[in-house]
Amino acid sequence: MTIVVNPHSKQEEKALLAFLDSMKYDYFRENEVVILSEAQQQEILERDREYEAGEAKSYSLDEIITHFNIPKK
Repeated sequence: MTIVVNPHSKQEEKALLAFLDSMKYDYFRENEVVILSEAQQQEILERDREYEAGEAKSYSLDEIITHFNIPKK
């Protein structure tokens, strides 16, 4: 599984790393600076705006499993 997290500050980054360490999770930190295209930046800003306006959608795990046709174990 891959999860990408973009902390908004050094304090958030430290808190996240402390949590991951406390739970003994294995993780990989990418230290490269990633440059986003203008379209990617605008998409992120639009998703942030939707989230803050309460317009973001959320889905249950069952809905995600059904949508992606993931076989149940």
